[in-house]
Amino acid sequence: MTQSPKNQDPIRLWGGRFTGEIDPLMNQYNESLSIDRLFYAQDIKGSIAYARANVKTGILTQGEFEKLEGGLKKVQKEWEEGKFQPAPGDEGEIIGTNVAGKLHTGRSRNDQIATDMRMWLRDELILVEEYLVDLLKVIAQRAKQDIDYIMPSYTHLQRAQPIRWSQWLLSYATAFRSDLERLRFTKKNINKLPLGCGAVAGNAFGIDRVQMAKELGFEGLIMNSMSAVGDRDFVVEVLQCASTIGSHLSRWSEDLIIYSSLEFGYIKLADAYTTGSSLMPQKKNSDSLELLRGKSGRIFGAMTGLMMSIKGIPSTYNKDLQESVQPMLDTVKTLKDSLQIAARSLATATVYPEKMRAALSPDMLATDLAEYLVRKGQLLTCITPPTFPFADHGLGIPFRETHHLAGKMVALAEDENKGMNQLSIKQFQGVDKRFGDDVLDVFDYERSVELKDTTGGTSRRAVLEQLEALKKILDA
Repeated sequence: MTQSPKNQDPIRLWGGRFTGEIDPLMNQYNESLSIDRLFYAQDIKGSIAYARANVKTGILTQGEFEKLEGGLKKVQKEWEEGKFQPAPGDEGEIIGTNVAGKLHTGRSRNDQIATDMRMWLRDELILVEEYLVDLLKVIAQRAKQDIDYIMPSYTHLQRAQPIRWSQWLLSYATAFRSDLERLRFTKKNINKLPLGCGAVAGNAFGIDRVQMAKELGFEGLIMNSMSAVGDRDFVVEVLQCASTIGSHLSRWSEDLIIYSSLEFGYIKLADAYTTGSSLMPQKKNSDSLELLRGKSGRIFGAMTGLMMSIKGIPSTYNKDLQESVQPMLDTVKTLKDSLQIAARSLATATVYPEKMRAALSPDMLATDLAEYLVRKGQLLTCITPPTFPFADHGLGIPFRETHHLAGKMVALAEDENKGMNQLSIKQFQGVDKRFGDDVLDVFDYERSVELKDTTGGTSRRAVLEQLEALKKILDA
């Protein structure tokens, strides 16, 4: 990328065939340098690799290469210092008729921009991965720190069964863990070199693409020149990956918005991640979480918009593909910001375990009551083995029967306007004699979560097992 000399008209890469002037509006409509300039570092690095490879082809002498390399590094320094200003109408490269004019031999803007985009994405996805890992570490830290907090779980947004707060945290860690694995695969998948494929048919000068791939850190080559210049699946793939992460961030945020409301009061966000009302002095709004939820829609829109732009174009490069750059840039920035805000919001939030505990109610142990009878039946069967006619019925009382009996107890407690744990032993045995004198032991929330001790469950051991599995992924 070089700058045109003063008082000299730029020599455009495609200008020789044209004699008429470009409509200024068309020039503005067609312009992409204001966006593409963000790839200056990748573009210069790729240009140096391309020039070095052209020493081997004989296009450049070693001296010409060194002159080009020095000039390009000077341009990069000016970019970094904010001194380099491309001329209006530049499209990433304005060349002269001397050594710089050789740089574009066999190279098209088509394979050039595709290379720049892949290199830029590769660098940015390293940061995205870092921020996603940071979020997972915050979740893991809170899950371990808050492991004793017990809260209601919800299905259909109705209270369901007691769980550990850590189990809720790790449910999203599981989703983000899948996102991390998907992101790592995507990062590897996009790291293939298109440079050296020319405009569409390949390079006519025998350029060593393997050498360029090694120099630029690519793990492989795109093996078809037409695909190399016309493919934006790698951008779509990143946007799809970002959309899945955005979906998980949105649902995570929605839960925390609910939990932070006064009606729940399970958590409170730090002042740094909330705002007030211009009219109502008492308000403390969860703006960080609401923006996380809202910006996920922006990510989805970028993905679907790009897919609509490219779904009907013919093969290889078409100008429509220029529209892949802006959604890519916006999505990556939005995703990086969102992951950082999510991690910081959770790390600084205050949790109120007493509010969580207060939201638990005996009816949430109705399933435990049904399972109590299953266990009771198993015990009785073990003491008195079944006779031959019942030998193939298995052990214990069928759960469908105990479910029905537990439901009767729920209804009785509602009729009595009291908790099930306040019913008498006599009332339990009035519904079914198999309720024992120990039935009230069921109404213990700690006991309930500890019974869920299989892998993936909400017992202390099972939660710690999840944390250990998560640690292995984060350390990979």
